[in-house]
Amino acid sequence: MEYHIKDPNLREKGKERILWADSFMPVLKFIREEFKETRPLQGLKIGACLHVTTETANLMRTLKAGGADVYLTASNPLSTQDDVAASLSLDYDIPVFAIKGEHEETYYQHIEEIISRKPHITMDDGADLISTIHRSYKELIPTIIGGTEETTSGVIRLRSMAKQKVLGYPIIAVNDSDTKHLFDNRYGTGQSTIDGILRSTNILIAGLTFVVVGYGMCGKGVAMRASGMGAKVIVCEVDPVRALEAAMDGFNVMPMDDASKIGDIFLTVTGDKNVIKKKHFLQMKDNVILANSGHFDVEINKQGLEEVSNSKKRIRDYVDQYTLSDGKRINLLAEGRLVNLSAAEGHPALVMDMSFANQAMAAKYLKESGATLEKSVYKIPGEIDNRIASIKLKTMGIQIDKLSEEQKKYLSSWEEGT
Repeated sequence: MEYHIKDPNLREKGKERILWADSFMPVLKFIREEFKETRPLQGLKIGACLHVTTETANLMRTLKAGGADVYLTASNPLSTQDDVAASLSLDYDIPVFAIKGEHEETYYQHIEEIISRKPHITMDDGADLISTIHRSYKELIPTIIGGTEETTSGVIRLRSMAKQKVLGYPIIAVNDSDTKHLFDNRYGTGQSTIDGILRSTNILIAGLTFVVVGYGMCGKGVAMRASGMGAKVIVCEVDPVRALEAAMDGFNVMPMDDASKIGDIFLTVTGDKNVIKKKHFLQMKDNVILANSGHFDVEINKQGLEEVSNSKKRIRDYVDQYTLSDGKRINLLAEGRLVNLSAAEGHPALVMDMSFANQAMAAKYLKESGATLEKSVYKIPGEIDNRIASIKLKTMGIQIDKLSEEQKKYLSSWEEGT
Protein backbone atom coordinates (compact mmCIF):
# COMPACT_ATOMS: atom_id res chain seq x y z
CA MET A 1 0.00 0.00 0.00
CA GLU A 2 1.10 3.56 -0.73
CA TYR A 3 -0.62 4.60 2.50
CA HIS A 4 -3.69 3.50 4.47
CA ILE A 5 -5.86 6.17 6.08
CA LYS A 6 -9.51 6.57 6.95
CA ASP A 7 -10.58 9.51 4.76
CA PRO A 8 -8.52 11.65 2.35
CA ASN A 9 -11.13 14.42 2.67
CA LEU A 10 -9.91 15.11 6.20
CA ARG A 11 -6.57 16.44 4.91
CA GLU A 12 -7.43 20.16 5.06
CA LYS A 13 -8.55 20.00 8.69
CA GLY A 14 -5.48 17.92 9.51
CA LYS A 15 -3.09 20.41 7.94
CA GLU A 16 -4.64 23.30 9.85
CA ARG A 17 -4.23 21.43 13.13
CA ILE A 18 -0.66 20.36 12.30
CA LEU A 19 0.34 23.97 11.65
CA TRP A 20 -1.45 25.11 14.81
CA ALA A 21 0.58 22.63 16.87
CA ASP A 22 3.74 23.70 15.04
CA SER A 23 3.24 27.26 16.26
CA PHE A 24 3.69 25.92 19.82
CA MET A 25 6.78 23.80 19.04
CA PRO A 26 9.61 26.36 18.68
CA VAL A 27 12.43 23.97 19.64
CA LEU A 28 11.46 21.43 16.99
CA LYS A 29 11.02 24.24 14.47
CA PHE A 30 14.55 25.47 15.28
CA ILE A 31 15.93 21.97 14.70
CA ARG A 32 13.91 21.63 11.47
CA GLU A 33 15.46 24.79 10.06
CA GLU A 34 18.90 23.51 11.04
CA PHE A 35 18.15 20.14 9.43
CA LYS A 36 17.05 21.82 6.19
CA GLU A 37 20.50 23.34 5.83
CA THR A 38 22.67 20.44 6.99
CA ARG A 39 20.55 17.43 5.83
CA PRO A 40 22.04 15.12 8.52
CA LEU A 41 19.62 12.27 7.74
CA GLN A 42 20.18 12.19 4.00
CA GLY A 43 19.75 8.70 2.56
CA LEU A 44 18.14 7.20 5.65
CA LYS A 45 14.79 5.43 5.82
CA ILE A 46 13.07 5.93 9.16
CA GLY A 47 10.18 3.71 10.22
CA ALA A 48 8.13 5.19 13.05
CA CYS A 49 5.51 3.52 15.25
CA LEU A 50 4.20 6.46 17.26
CA HIS A 51 0.89 8.01 18.24
CA VAL A 52 -0.38 9.73 15.08
CA THR A 53 -1.05 13.20 16.44
CA THR A 54 -0.42 16.77 15.32
CA GLU A 55 2.77 16.88 17.37
CA THR A 56 4.05 13.64 15.81
CA ALA A 57 3.30 15.11 12.40
CA ASN A 58 5.73 17.93 13.08
CA LEU A 59 8.41 15.46 14.13
CA MET A 60 7.87 13.61 10.84
CA ARG A 61 8.20 16.91 8.93
CA THR A 62 11.46 17.60 10.77
CA LEU A 63 12.93 14.18 9.94
CA LYS A 64 11.99 14.64 6.30
CA ALA A 65 13.57 18.10 6.28
CA GLY A 66 16.74 16.39 7.45
CA GLY A 67 16.78 14.26 4.30
CA ALA A 68 15.14 11.05 5.55
CA ASP A 69 12.43 9.01 3.88
CA VAL A 70 9.85 8.68 6.65
CA TYR A 71 7.04 6.13 7.17
CA LEU A 72 4.60 6.26 10.07
CA THR A 73 2.16 3.88 11.73
CA ALA A 74 0.24 4.09 15.01
CA SER A 75 1.56 2.73 18.29
CA ASN A 76 -1.96 2.26 19.65
CA PRO A 77 -5.20 1.34 17.81
CA LEU A 78 -7.13 4.21 19.40
CA SER A 79 -4.55 7.02 19.35
CA THR A 80 -4.64 7.96 15.65
CA GLN A 81 -6.03 11.34 14.63
CA ASP A 82 -7.44 10.51 11.19
CA ASP A 83 -7.23 14.06 9.86
CA VAL A 84 -3.52 14.17 10.71
CA ALA A 85 -2.93 10.84 8.96
CA ALA A 86 -4.66 12.21 5.85
CA SER A 87 -2.67 15.43 5.76
CA LEU A 88 0.70 13.76 6.33
CA SER A 89 0.04 11.27 3.54
CA LEU A 90 -1.38 13.73 1.01
CA ASP A 91 0.04 17.17 1.86
CA TYR A 92 3.50 16.24 3.11
CA ASP A 93 4.15 13.03 1.17
CA ILE A 94 4.84 11.08 4.36
CA PRO A 95 3.06 7.70 4.08
CA VAL A 96 0.88 6.88 7.08
CA PHE A 97 -0.65 3.49 7.84
CA ALA A 98 -3.11 4.11 10.66
CA ILE A 99 -6.86 4.34 11.24
CA LYS A 100 -8.39 5.23 14.60
CA GLY A 101 -10.16 2.20 16.09
CA GLU A 102 -8.47 -0.34 13.83
CA HIS A 103 -8.59 -4.01 14.83
CA GLU A 104 -5.48 -5.64 16.24
CA GLU A 105 -4.95 -7.58 13.00
CA THR A 106 -4.95 -4.35 10.98
CA TYR A 107 -2.70 -2.71 13.57
CA TYR A 108 0.00 -5.33 13.00
CA GLN A 109 -0.52 -5.29 9.23
CA HIS A 110 0.29 -1.60 9.37
CA ILE A 111 3.44 -2.29 11.38
CA GLU A 112 4.46 -4.80 8.72
CA GLU A 113 3.94 -2.13 6.05
CA ILE A 114 6.58 -0.05 7.84
CA ILE A 115 8.91 -3.02 8.13
CA SER A 116 8.53 -3.75 4.41
CA ARG A 117 10.22 -0.39 3.70
CA LYS A 118 13.37 -1.81 5.35
CA PRO A 119 14.09 1.13 7.67
CA HIS A 120 17.61 2.02 8.78
CA ILE A 121 16.30 3.58 12.01
CA THR A 122 13.17 2.60 13.97
CA MET A 123 11.19 4.92 16.24
CA ASP A 124 8.94 3.26 18.79
CA ASP A 125 6.40 4.17 21.43
CA GLY A 126 5.88 0.90 23.28
CA ALA A 127 8.38 -1.24 21.31
CA ASP A 128 5.82 -3.04 19.12
CA LEU A 129 7.77 -2.23 15.94
CA ILE A 130 11.12 -3.46 17.21
CA SER A 131 9.61 -6.54 18.88
CA THR A 132 7.86 -7.48 15.61
CA ILE A 133 11.15 -7.13 13.73
CA HIS A 134 12.94 -9.32 16.25
CA ARG A 135 10.15 -11.89 16.23
CA SER A 136 9.44 -12.21 12.52
CA TYR A 137 11.95 -10.23 10.44
CA LYS A 138 15.34 -10.98 11.96
CA GLU A 139 16.97 -10.92 8.53
CA LEU A 140 16.55 -7.12 8.50
CA ILE A 141 18.42 -6.53 11.76
CA PRO A 142 21.93 -6.26 10.23
CA THR A 143 20.76 -3.37 8.04
CA ILE A 144 19.30 -1.37 10.96
CA ILE A 145 21.60 1.25 12.50
CA GLY A 146 19.58 1.70 15.67
CA GLY A 147 16.29 2.74 17.15
CA THR A 148 14.64 5.09 19.61
CA GLU A 149 11.99 4.46 22.26
CA GLU A 150 9.59 7.12 23.50
CA THR A 151 7.88 5.64 26.54
CA THR A 152 8.56 3.95 29.88
CA SER A 153 6.71 0.74 28.93
CA GLY A 154 8.79 0.35 25.80
CA VAL A 155 12.07 1.00 27.59
CA ILE A 156 11.18 -1.72 30.11
CA ARG A 157 10.62 -4.21 27.26
CA LEU A 158 13.83 -3.22 25.48
CA ARG A 159 15.97 -3.39 28.60
CA SER A 160 14.59 -6.89 29.13
CA MET A 161 15.64 -7.79 25.58
CA ALA A 162 19.11 -6.38 26.16
CA LYS A 163 19.46 -8.26 29.45
CA GLN A 164 18.50 -11.50 27.72
CA LYS A 165 21.01 -10.78 24.91
CA VAL A 166 18.34 -10.83 22.20
CA LEU A 167 18.40 -7.12 21.31
CA GLY A 168 19.72 -6.88 17.76
CA TYR A 169 20.69 -3.21 17.55
CA PRO A 170 21.29 -0.19 19.84
CA ILE A 171 18.36 1.78 21.22
CA ILE A 172 18.27 5.37 22.47
CA ALA A 173 15.84 5.56 25.39
CA VAL A 174 14.39 8.97 24.58
CA ASN A 175 12.03 8.50 27.53
CA ASP A 176 15.00 8.68 29.91
CA SER A 177 16.15 12.08 28.67
CA ASP A 178 15.68 14.72 31.35
CA THR A 179 13.98 17.05 28.85
CA LYS A 180 11.50 14.26 28.15
CA HIS A 181 10.45 12.40 31.29
CA LEU A 182 10.73 15.31 33.72
CA PHE A 183 8.33 17.35 31.59
CA ASP A 184 6.40 15.21 29.10
CA ASN A 185 5.62 12.46 31.62
CA ARG A 186 4.78 14.79 34.50
CA TYR A 187 3.17 17.86 32.95
CA GLY A 188 2.03 16.33 29.66
CA THR A 189 0.49 13.17 31.09
CA GLY A 190 -0.86 15.05 34.08
CA GLN A 191 -2.83 17.51 32.00
CA SER A 192 -3.84 15.27 29.08
CA THR A 193 -5.07 12.47 31.37
CA ILE A 194 -7.41 14.80 33.22
CA ASP A 195 -8.48 16.16 29.82
CA GLY A 196 -9.34 12.64 28.60
CA ILE A 197 -11.34 11.85 31.73
CA LEU A 198 -13.28 15.11 31.52
CA ARG A 199 -14.03 14.83 27.79
CA SER A 200 -15.36 11.31 28.12
CA THR A 201 -17.37 11.79 31.33
CA ASN A 202 -17.96 15.53 31.92
CA ILE A 203 -17.63 14.70 35.61
CA LEU A 204 -16.82 17.19 38.39
CA ILE A 205 -13.53 16.11 39.94
CA ALA A 206 -13.68 18.43 42.95
CA GLY A 207 -14.68 16.59 46.10
CA LEU A 208 -14.20 13.10 44.66
CA THR A 209 -11.67 10.51 45.80
CA PHE A 210 -9.18 10.06 42.98
CA VAL A 211 -6.95 6.97 43.16
CA VAL A 212 -3.65 7.17 41.25
CA VAL A 213 -2.04 3.76 40.83
CA GLY A 214 1.68 4.27 40.30
CA TYR A 215 3.74 7.28 41.40
CA GLY A 216 6.39 7.57 38.72
CA MET A 217 6.68 10.82 36.79
CA CYS A 218 3.33 10.24 35.07
CA GLY A 219 1.60 9.40 38.33
CA LYS A 220 3.09 12.49 39.98
CA GLY A 221 1.66 14.65 37.21
CA VAL A 222 -1.83 13.15 37.43
CA ALA A 223 -1.91 13.35 41.24
CA MET A 224 -0.81 16.98 41.13
CA ARG A 225 -3.50 17.96 38.60
CA ALA A 226 -6.27 15.99 40.32
CA SER A 227 -5.39 17.57 43.65
CA GLY A 228 -5.34 21.00 42.06
CA MET A 229 -8.90 20.42 40.84
CA GLY A 230 -10.10 19.68 44.37
CA ALA A 231 -9.94 15.88 44.47
CA LYS A 232 -8.94 13.88 47.53
CA VAL A 233 -5.98 11.93 46.11
CA ILE A 234 -4.92 8.44 47.12
CA VAL A 235 -1.72 6.89 45.76
CA CYS A 236 -1.14 3.13 45.46
CA GLU A 237 2.49 2.03 45.06
CA VAL A 238 4.77 -1.01 45.37
CA ASP A 239 8.01 0.99 45.50
CA PRO A 240 8.73 2.14 49.09
CA VAL A 241 10.70 5.23 48.01
CA ARG A 242 7.94 6.43 45.68
CA ALA A 243 5.31 5.67 48.31
CA LEU A 244 7.26 7.74 50.83
CA GLU A 245 7.57 10.56 48.32
CA ALA A 246 3.80 10.50 47.68
CA ALA A 247 3.15 10.67 51.42
CA MET A 248 5.51 13.64 51.80
CA ASP A 249 3.83 15.31 48.83
CA GLY A 250 0.67 15.29 50.93
CA PHE A 251 -1.24 12.35 49.46
CA ASN A 252 -2.80 9.40 51.26
CA VAL A 253 -0.94 6.17 50.49
CA MET A 254 -2.53 2.75 50.85
CA PRO A 255 -2.80 -0.66 49.15
CA MET A 256 -5.27 -1.12 46.29
CA ASP A 257 -7.22 -3.55 48.49
CA ASP A 258 -8.14 -0.58 50.70
CA ALA A 259 -8.35 2.13 48.04
CA SER A 260 -10.74 0.07 45.92
CA LYS A 261 -13.41 0.41 48.62
CA ILE A 262 -13.43 4.21 48.74
CA GLY A 263 -12.29 5.55 45.37
CA ASP A 264 -14.56 7.36 42.89
CA ILE A 265 -12.07 7.59 40.01
CA PHE A 266 -9.22 5.14 39.45
CA LEU A 267 -6.31 5.92 37.13
CA THR A 268 -3.59 3.34 36.41
CA VAL A 269 -0.19 4.47 35.23
CA THR A 270 2.26 1.75 36.30
CA GLY A 271 3.46 0.00 33.13
CA ASP A 272 2.51 -3.33 34.71
CA LYS A 273 -0.44 -5.68 34.22
CA ASN A 274 -3.52 -6.45 36.33
CA VAL A 275 -2.92 -3.77 38.96
CA ILE A 276 -6.71 -3.52 39.31
CA LYS A 277 -8.03 -7.08 39.64
CA LYS A 278 -11.33 -8.94 39.82
CA LYS A 279 -11.42 -8.76 43.63
CA HIS A 280 -11.09 -4.99 43.45
CA PHE A 281 -14.08 -4.63 41.12
CA LEU A 282 -16.21 -6.53 43.61
CA GLN A 283 -15.23 -4.10 46.39
CA MET A 284 -15.82 -0.89 44.46
CA LYS A 285 -18.64 1.57 44.99
CA ASP A 286 -21.47 1.96 42.49
CA ASN A 287 -20.78 4.07 39.38
CA VAL A 288 -17.00 4.35 39.79
CA ILE A 289 -14.82 5.41 36.86
CA LEU A 290 -11.79 3.40 35.72
CA ALA A 291 -9.17 4.82 33.36
CA ASN A 292 -5.63 4.04 32.28
CA SER A 293 -2.73 6.16 31.04
CA GLY A 294 -0.15 3.40 30.88
CA HIS A 295 0.89 2.47 27.34
CA PHE A 296 -0.79 -0.95 27.10
CA ASP A 297 -4.38 -1.91 27.96
CA VAL A 298 -3.31 -4.51 30.52
CA GLU A 299 -3.25 -2.52 33.75
CA ILE A 300 -6.98 -2.92 34.37
CA ASN A 301 -7.96 -6.60 34.18
CA LYS A 302 -10.66 -6.28 31.53
CA GLN A 303 -11.24 -10.02 31.33
CA GLY A 304 -11.84 -10.11 35.07
CA LEU A 305 -14.28 -7.23 34.73
CA GLU A 306 -16.17 -9.12 32.02
CA GLU A 307 -16.32 -12.21 34.24
CA VAL A 308 -17.93 -10.42 37.19
CA SER A 309 -20.39 -8.46 35.00
CA ASN A 310 -23.85 -9.40 33.79
CA SER A 311 -23.98 -6.79 31.05
CA LYS A 312 -21.92 -4.19 29.21
CA LYS A 313 -23.21 -1.10 27.42
CA ARG A 314 -21.58 1.85 25.59
CA ILE A 315 -23.32 4.78 27.29
CA ARG A 316 -21.11 7.64 26.05
CA ASP A 317 -18.28 7.95 23.56
CA TYR A 318 -15.37 6.14 25.20
CA VAL A 319 -17.43 5.00 28.21
CA ASP A 320 -18.38 1.32 28.59
CA GLN A 321 -20.63 0.66 31.58
CA TYR A 322 -20.40 -2.80 33.15
CA THR A 323 -23.25 -3.90 35.43
CA LEU A 324 -22.39 -6.48 38.07
CA SER A 325 -24.76 -9.13 39.43
CA ASP A 326 -25.65 -6.95 42.43
CA GLY A 327 -26.61 -4.06 40.14
CA LYS A 328 -23.42 -2.10 40.79
CA ARG A 329 -22.10 -0.11 37.79
CA ILE A 330 -18.44 0.23 36.80
CA ASN A 331 -17.51 2.64 34.01
CA LEU A 332 -14.42 1.83 31.95
CA LEU A 333 -13.00 4.65 29.82
CA ALA A 334 -11.46 4.17 26.36
CA GLU A 335 -11.54 0.36 26.61
CA GLY A 336 -8.73 0.56 29.17
CA ARG A 337 -6.37 2.07 26.60
CA LEU A 338 -4.52 5.37 26.94
CA VAL A 339 -7.34 7.69 27.99
CA ASN A 340 -5.37 10.83 27.22
CA LEU A 341 -4.85 9.83 23.58
CA SER A 342 -7.97 7.76 22.99
CA ALA A 343 -10.53 10.15 24.47
CA ALA A 344 -8.57 13.39 24.08
CA GLU A 345 -5.71 14.74 21.94
CA GLY A 346 -2.72 13.63 23.96
CA HIS A 347 -0.03 15.91 25.33
CA PRO A 348 -0.02 19.63 24.49
CA ALA A 349 2.40 20.71 21.77
CA LEU A 350 4.38 22.91 24.15
CA VAL A 351 5.64 19.88 26.08
CA MET A 352 5.93 17.49 23.12
CA ASP A 353 8.21 20.12 21.61
CA MET A 354 11.04 18.87 23.83
CA SER A 355 10.17 15.18 23.56
CA PHE A 356 10.24 15.22 19.79
CA ALA A 357 13.31 17.44 19.69
CA ASN A 358 14.94 14.53 21.53
CA GLN A 359 13.65 12.10 18.88
CA ALA A 360 15.03 14.20 16.02
CA MET A 361 18.41 14.65 17.67
CA ALA A 362 18.55 10.96 18.61
CA ALA A 363 18.09 10.04 14.94
CA LYS A 364 20.96 12.35 14.02
CA TYR A 365 23.10 10.86 16.79
CA LEU A 366 22.39 7.32 15.58
CA LYS A 367 23.33 8.27 12.01
CA GLU A 368 26.66 9.64 13.26
CA SER A 369 27.50 7.20 16.07
CA GLY A 370 25.22 4.16 15.78
CA ALA A 371 27.95 1.97 14.31
CA THR A 372 30.08 2.45 17.45
CA LEU A 373 27.34 1.45 19.92
CA GLU A 374 26.79 -1.96 21.47
CA LYS A 375 23.44 -3.75 21.20
CA SER A 376 22.08 -2.15 24.33
CA VAL A 377 19.78 0.62 25.58
CA TYR A 378 21.35 4.05 26.00
CA LYS A 379 20.35 7.39 27.43
CA ILE A 380 20.75 10.27 25.00
CA PRO A 381 24.09 12.09 25.53
CA GLY A 382 23.89 14.82 28.17
CA GLU A 383 25.10 17.53 25.83
CA ILE A 384 22.10 16.92 23.55
CA ASP A 385 19.72 17.03 26.53
CA ASN A 386 21.27 20.30 27.73
CA ARG A 387 21.14 21.85 24.27
CA ILE A 388 17.42 21.11 23.99
CA ALA A 389 16.83 22.63 27.43
CA SER A 390 18.84 25.71 26.46
CA ILE A 391 16.89 26.20 23.23
CA LYS A 392 13.61 25.76 25.15
CA LEU A 393 14.62 28.39 27.70
CA LYS A 394 15.57 30.79 24.91
CA THR A 395 12.17 30.34 23.22
CA MET A 396 10.53 31.12 26.59
CA GLY A 397 12.55 34.31 27.00
CA ILE A 398 14.35 32.95 30.07
CA GLN A 399 18.01 33.63 30.83
CA ILE A 400 20.09 31.80 33.43
CA ASP A 401 23.42 32.37 35.17
CA LYS A 402 26.76 30.98 33.98
CA LEU A 403 29.58 29.61 36.09
CA SER A 404 32.70 31.74 36.36
CA GLU A 405 36.10 30.16 35.75
CA GLU A 406 36.71 30.29 39.51
CA GLN A 407 33.45 28.42 40.17
CA LYS A 408 34.21 25.79 37.52
CA LYS A 409 37.64 25.20 39.07
CA TYR A 410 36.14 24.91 42.57
CA LEU A 411 33.56 22.34 41.45
CA SER A 412 36.22 20.20 39.78
CA SER A 413 38.74 20.27 42.64
CA TRP A 414 39.01 18.62 46.03
CA GLU A 415 41.72 20.59 47.80
CA GLU A 416 39.68 23.55 49.01
CA GLY A 417 37.51 22.88 52.05
CA THR A 418 36.54 24.55 55.32
